[in-house]
Amino acid sequence: MLVSFVVPCYNEEESLPIFYKEACHVSDILRKEYQAEAEFIFIDDGSSDGTVKELRKLRKKDDRVRFISFSRNFGKEAGLYAGLKNAEGDYVATLDADLQDPPSLMPEMLRFLTENKEYDCVATRRETRKGEPLVRSLFAKLFYKIINKLSGTEIMDGARDFRFMTRKFVDAILDLTEYNRFSKGIFSWVGFKTHWISYKNIERVAGKTKWNFWSLFRYSIEGIAGFSTVPLAFASFLGVFCCDAAFIGIIIVVLRALLFGDPVAGWPSMISIILLIGGLQLFCIGIVGEYLAKTYTEVKHRPIYIIKETDEDNLE
Repeated sequence: MLVSFVVPCYNEEESLPIFYKEACHVSDILRKEYQAEAEFIFIDDGSSDGTVKELRKLRKKDDRVRFISFSRNFGKEAGLYAGLKNAEGDYVATLDADLQDPPSLMPEMLRFLTENKEYDCVATRRETRKGEPLVRSLFAKLFYKIINKLSGTEIMDGARDFRFMTRKFVDAILDLTEYNRFSKGIFSWVGFKTHWISYKNIERVAGKTKWNFWSLFRYSIEGIAGFSTVPLAFASFLGVFCCDAAFIGIIIVVLRALLFGDPVAGWPSMISIILLIGGLQLFCIGIVGEYLAKTYTEVKHRPIYIIKETDEDNLE
């Protein structure tokens, strides 16, 4: 049995030695309990620090280590896809290098999959968001509520990208070659039975988070636009509602003028209405534009990532 550890990395020079030590400890447990060998696939997402140098060092002392370095930063989604595409294991685990995804859970995850053949994935979620900024936690919870209301694909609140998957599950994911990727949605969309494990939030062992509020906001928009067309229907509904409201308003103004001689209100109210309608129009155009932008990037058929270096290049 071969187990692949897929680890996307971006500026994780400080975390890699700590992660590697923990991963080796877990792989020893897997070997003893399941006679399973391991391979470590690190995906360097165009890091600007010494991440690649650290990966070269690990490769020199351990031939189980493989790595792919991108020509620039393509994003974590591209890193996950590249890792899954190059993983050769019968079982594949995806996890972060900062140890916020505890490798110590992996023996339990593999045990569940081997004992319950009807399941093809063991996924993890955080019980709490302790340690996160309050605003970020609130918006994260709001995002999961919104996307589960709008999308037919259910996404678990607090879901992590830390998963243990069978070969069948991984192959199904790789069949989806879309450029605009939202892995949490893709994992759910492909189906298969998934068992969930909860754990408390764990802080990074080293370095700083690469996610800020704006990047998380953009990521949430990607998720909603990628797995729901409800916003387009909402834009249409809003347009019909505004037209109906305007028609009713015209009738009221005309009747008041004819029956009561009431003069039409002045320019302040008119300007307010114009600004409101104009804002709604721009909002709806923005929704349509988001979907059009996705279509535009998809039809260009650009590669999801470009490789600059791999462990096979033997570069010093």
